[in-house]
Amino acid sequence: MTDPFDGRDESEVEIPAGKDAAPDFTVNLKYLDEDNELIVPGDTENLHVCRDGDRLMIRREPHPPRGGPSPAASPKGLGEWNAGLDTGKPPPRGWLLGNSFCRKFISSLIADGGVGKTALRIAQALALATGRALTGEHVFQRSRVLLVSLEDDAEELKRRVLAARLHFNIEASELDGWLFLACPGAAGGKLKSMNAKGQIVDGQLKANLEAAVKAHSIDLVSLDPFVKSHGVAENDNNALDEVAQLLSDLAAERDIAIDVPHHVSKGAPEPGNAQRGRGASALVDAGRLCYTLTPMSEEEAKSFGIPDEERRQYVRLDKAKVNLVRAGGPARWFRLFGVSLHNATDLYPQGDEVQAIEPWKPKSPWADLDEKSLNSILNRISAGLGDGNFYTARPNAGRRAVVPLVRRLTVSKTEEQARQIVRAWLKNGVLVEFEYHNPETRKPAMGLRVEFSKRPGETAPLEKI
Repeated sequence: MTDPFDGRDESEVEIPAGKDAAPDFTVNLKYLDEDNELIVPGDTENLHVCRDGDRLMIRREPHPPRGGPSPAASPKGLGEWNAGLDTGKPPPRGWLLGNSFCRKFISSLIADGGVGKTALRIAQALALATGRALTGEHVFQRSRVLLVSLEDDAEELKRRVLAARLHFNIEASELDGWLFLACPGAAGGKLKSMNAKGQIVDGQLKANLEAAVKAHSIDLVSLDPFVKSHGVAENDNNALDEVAQLLSDLAAERDIAIDVPHHVSKGAPEPGNAQRGRGASALVDAGRLCYTLTPMSEEEAKSFGIPDEERRQYVRLDKAKVNLVRAGGPARWFRLFGVSLHNATDLYPQGDEVQAIEPWKPKSPWADLDEKSLNSILNRISAGLGDGNFYTARPNAGRRAVVPLVRRLTVSKTEEQARQIVRAWLKNGVLVEFEYHNPETRKPAMGLRVEFSKRPGETAPLEKI
C-alpha cells in the first residue's frame, strides 16, 4: 500500500472514473490501495473526495485550528466610535452616597470578621433609605436599598437593623418602600456554581436578584458576605472573574450600584491594602470602590488618648482601591457601641444588646485650649530654660525638648497631640528656629523663638502680654 500524497500536506490524486461514488462528500480516509480503491482504516485524516467531470479527485484539507474554527465578527463588532466626532459631554457618574456607592460600579468593604463591616453597611443603607447623612457622607439622592444577608438569618438581620434604627431615631414607617431585607439561605442559590461536569454555570441567585431589583426599583444591592454569594473556587482567578463579570454586567444593565463586603485573608491588619481580600484578586480587580475597615492600633490609641482596653471600639475606614476619585486622603473613623433593643422576656430579662456604629472624630489637639492658655505656653517656650539655653523641636534634645514641655503645660494632651501643636506652630511661623551659643557645650545650637506678630490673637510684644 502506498501513500498517494507522498507525505505532502496537500495534494490531489485522480481516482479511476469507474469507481462508484457520490458527487461530493467527506469521509475519514488515509490511503488508496494498489488498485487506487478507497479504503477506510478507521479514525484518520479528513480527505475531501469530489467528482470532476469523468474523474474523481481526492484532496487533503488543512487541519482546522484547535478548539474549532474562529468565530465570525458579531453584528455589532467592537462598537467602536470616532472620538473626533464625539463632541457631546457624558452625564455625571451616578453617585449615591459619598464615594462609597455609585451606579454601574462594584463596591466592597474588606475587613476581618467582627470588626464592624456589617454595622457600617447597615448604617450606610439607612442613610440612603432615609436621605440623611447618618455616616457623615453626602447623600446624593434618596435610594432604594436591598440588603441580602447570606450569613445571618432573618431574626438576626432584624436585630441589627433595629439597633441602628434606635440609635439614629428612625421610625419603621420612614423605611417603607425604601429598604428591603432578604436572608435567602441555601434556597436562594448562588450567582455562579460548578455543575457535575466541572463547568461554571449561572445559579439561581442571579435570577432572584434580577427579579427583586425589577420588582422594587432597587438602586443599591448589598450581598454580605461575597464569599457566600458564589459556589466556585475562591482561589481560582478565572472562576472568580466570571462571578465578578456577572456582577459588573448586572450593575451596568440595571443601572444600579452593587456592594459585596469581603473577608480578609489571615495576617496583620493593613489599612488601605486591598490585596488583603480573601481568595483570588479578581473581585478587587473588578471593584472600583474598595475600602478597608481596620481596628485602631495600639499606637493610634496612644496618640488619641484612648485606653488600650477600649481601642477596638474604634475602627478606621481607608481607601484601598478607588478608581473613580482621587486616591489617598486621611482615614475616616467610626465608633462601635452596643444598643439595647428593649426586647426583654421572662426568660431573657435583659433582652439583647446589638452592635451599631456612628462617625467619630479624634479629639483635636487644640480642643480645650483657649487663647490665654496657648499664649502662656508660648511665653514659656520663648523664655527658654533660664540658663542661656532654649527649647528645640529637634530629636534627642534631652531637657531642651519642647514637646515634653507642651505636654506638661497642657496636662490632658497625649505626646502625639503635643507634637502636632508644635508642628503646626512651626509650619505657621509662630515658632521659628534660630542659632544661638549653647553655654554648656560651648558650641552653636538651634533653639526656638516666638514670632510676636503671629501669636494667637496677639499684635503686642511678648513682654506686654
